[in-house]
Amino acid sequence: MRDVTRREFLTGLAALGAGTFLPGCALTEGAGAVAKLQRIDIHHHFVSPGYSAALKQMGQGHAKWSAQMSLDDMDKSGIQTSLLSLIQPAMAVGDVSLGRKLAREANEHAAKLVTSYKGRFGSFACLPYTDTEGSLAEIAYAQDTLKAEGFCLMTSYGGRYLGDPAFWPVLEELNRRKAVVYTHPLAPQCCGNIPSPVPVATIEYAVDTTRTMTSLMFHGAAARYSDIKWIFSHSGGVTPFLVSRFEREQATIKGITEKLPSGFRHELSKFYYDMAQGNHPGALDALMHIAPVSQFLYGTDYPFRGGAEVNEGLAKYQHFSAAERRAIDRDNALRILPSLNRG
Repeated sequence: MRDVTRREFLTGLAALGAGTFLPGCALTEGAGAVAKLQRIDIHHHFVSPGYSAALKQMGQGHAKWSAQMSLDDMDKSGIQTSLLSLIQPAMAVGDVSLGRKLAREANEHAAKLVTSYKGRFGSFACLPYTDTEGSLAEIAYAQDTLKAEGFCLMTSYGGRYLGDPAFWPVLEELNRRKAVVYTHPLAPQCCGNIPSPVPVATIEYAVDTTRTMTSLMFHGAAARYSDIKWIFSHSGGVTPFLVSRFEREQATIKGITEKLPSGFRHELSKFYYDMAQGNHPGALDALMHIAPVSQFLYGTDYPFRGGAEVNEGLAKYQHFSAAERRAIDRDNALRILPSLNRG
């Protein structure tokens, strides 16, 4: 398997509306009042000092972030707890020692934030995914010592996607631990130079999520490692719109029954999907056709987007009951991350 070069590493790199809050989460009286904090944000980025310094050394900047900035937006948006995941491209690096060093520093920094702001943050630990030995060591350290709630993976690493058999030793350990694995997209190597009037990430991030979901399903990893709880960003990217194409492939691929014994729709219905940037009617209508509401999770994509955006989008969508809204905002996350149930 080819490692990612530093250049490729760099390449990878409003007021709240009416009806925003759940029943029982009404605004308190007085100027500057905020909602009772209930929501759990599954898609919330942070930057560690060591990671920031590494990006700067490579000539790459990153979005401005601080713990206080996160807390301010969380308070305004009714968010009790945010699961911290490192701003992309995280560990999509080819240098083994650098990947291990950055992963350890970032995961330890996230653990300090969890301890310093009790009840406000959880952690999705990052892994140097292309480095099997380093990933296995970091899984054990992050979960057993740092008590991370789960793990964060990028959708692709050096042109390989998450279901690639080269990564199965890591998936086997995550499966043994019944881990929650949150994924975040990158702009893939293949598409970085496509002429476009909009940034490459605007289109390719959504497509890369679908590519990695396809990799997991059609390589057989999703069914083989069925105890992993996968979370995909942005309401599953473009996956809901390609279902008929996947159905056709499922019917024609030789040996597919061994890789997808229950069919790809079964796997789609088991995956989890966050609502960041996928909270408008077109995305939600499509997602409702491939997965039940029990698999929908609240996510903001902070600091790139704020809680007000997703709150407004979900409030305007008329097809969720009050119970379903509470499930999306909080209860679904607690079901797979019970350690966050702090009252």
